[in-house]
Amino acid sequence: MPARRTDPAAIELLVLDVDGVLTDGRLYYGARGEVLKVFDVKDGHGIRRLLKAGVEVAIISGRDSPAVTRRARDLGIRHVFQGVGDKLAVLQKLLQQLRVEPSACACIGDDVPDVPMMRAAGLAFAVADAHPEALAAADKVTPHPGGRGAVRSVCDLLIAAREGAQRGARKSPPLRIARSGRVSPGPVRGKR
Repeated sequence: MPARRTDPAAIELLVLDVDGVLTDGRLYYGARGEVLKVFDVKDGHGIRRLLKAGVEVAIISGRDSPAVTRRARDLGIRHVFQGVGDKLAVLQKLLQQLRVEPSACACIGDDVPDVPMMRAAGLAFAVADAHPEALAAADKVTPHPGGRGAVRSVCDLLIAAREGAQRGARKSPPLRIARSGRVSPGPVRGKR
């Protein structure tokens, strides 16, 4: 396992799971048996801002879903891998393809299948309602559960860190939950 990078300003690639990270993990079935997913627009806005800031974003999911394909296209995510059994192998190939070091990769996960890629990443995040094994593998825990702004909080952290580094700041601003429920620079919520 590579040494953990605690400086979010150095992240070049953010890898996302879908079910439980970009969604709340619940699956809705339509009348014809189709699987429906609900995505948070705040997460989407954060992803767009992160891409604009120069950080690549990828999706690596164990399930295959046309809704994910559509959402990724809408957000401008070019690296989408679905129906993946071995997420770590896909991550390693992607890192090689993009010429990104594992230490410059961040990952957001929520469950046991995400743990190997979380351990391989330089900075691992678990959503607030993640499985205990994912929480144990995380460097940081988001203040929000999956599908409810968790991805946005990580995007905001990475963007603020990059902006701080560009201004010559030494430390990346951590996250704080304001009374309004919004994430703003401040103390990071530690692992549970």
